[in-house]
Amino acid sequence: MGAFLDKPKMEKQNVHGEGNGLRYGVSSMQGWRVEMEDAHTAVIGLPHGLDPWSFFAVYDGHAGSQVARYCCEHLLEHITTNPDFKGGVGEEEEPSVERITSGIRTGFLQIDEHMREMSERNRSGSTAVGAMVSPRRIFMINCGDSRGLLSRGGTVHFSTQDHKPNNPLEKQRIQNAGGSVMIQRVNGSLAVSRALGDFDYKCVSGKGPTEQLVSPEPEVYAIERCEAEDEFIVLACDGIWDVMTNEQLCDFVRSRLQVTDDLERVCNEIVDTCLYKGSRDNMSVVLVCFGGAPKVSPEAVKRESELDTYLEGRVEEILKKQNDDGAPDLLHVMRTLASESIPNLPPGGELASNQMHCLSLSLSLRLQDPDILFFRGFS
Repeated sequence: MGAFLDKPKMEKQNVHGEGNGLRYGVSSMQGWRVEMEDAHTAVIGLPHGLDPWSFFAVYDGHAGSQVARYCCEHLLEHITTNPDFKGGVGEEEEPSVERITSGIRTGFLQIDEHMREMSERNRSGSTAVGAMVSPRRIFMINCGDSRGLLSRGGTVHFSTQDHKPNNPLEKQRIQNAGGSVMIQRVNGSLAVSRALGDFDYKCVSGKGPTEQLVSPEPEVYAIERCEAEDEFIVLACDGIWDVMTNEQLCDFVRSRLQVTDDLERVCNEIVDTCLYKGSRDNMSVVLVCFGGAPKVSPEAVKRESELDTYLEGRVEEILKKQNDDGAPDLLHVMRTLASESIPNLPPGGELASNQMHCLSLSLSLRLQDPDILFFRGFS
């Protein structure tokens, strides 16, 4: 379940880069959790003759950060060096879908067994969601309940499926291994049915690694690239998806890309918005943009400026109607704004996503701690 802090840690870790016709940004925040258990990978140009390829992933650890951190550093190596994957390197044509898919799967199983041999006492585990981008294809990879999506032509073209214990096929495997699903958890405890690590759930005698209570096997989806329509990939842990749907996040990202080409800023806005919407988990997001991603629009920038001006003025109006005695009623201000029909709010983020508004509100009220806005039940 995890313990919570009295106040969220809002400092962020950011990374950005570009190459192979891609641009990416990363943001992660500890949030309300006592420990930061997420990790991420972003690599442009893969080893062993795969310079035009790239790899991105988010790892959401539980019961500790050890497995997530180890996967962050070594999963790609296990994928690209195993015989199944290497068999296609050096061919003039891109390796077959079957060969790459098999190599990715083998890499997951190998790293899981390697971690088991390193430390039988390690009880932590981690989900993994990733994207391997070749010149011709996008390989979306998922093991657990983190999620990845591809935006193409203005809509969610593809998203991975969460591995939850109550999914029929997952539940069947768990029961075949002698386990049960209670309160939507493996044996009433673990909330994911596939993960790396979690070796307490992988010790059923006579069952292979993919037949255990918790399986380390990823699902791998091969998608042909569409140069003209591919916009962006989002990879994120469940701290993001707990409060935003695929469509909401996709619409939000698209709207922010029309305001700024700073991908770190967009990722930071995703994380902040999810915190303000009520996420209580660690939050990590990787945003990978293709050439077809939305571009900054003067009209969108103008609307954003007008929105900030409108909100600042509206806050002043609400404050003037309050009594001058005592501290301003912040919750009343936020609830009043939330009840109004405000034009040009970012889709998917609504009022919670406007950081400039929240900051200007804090300054207007002359607060010592602007974070107080988000800790009094408004989401």
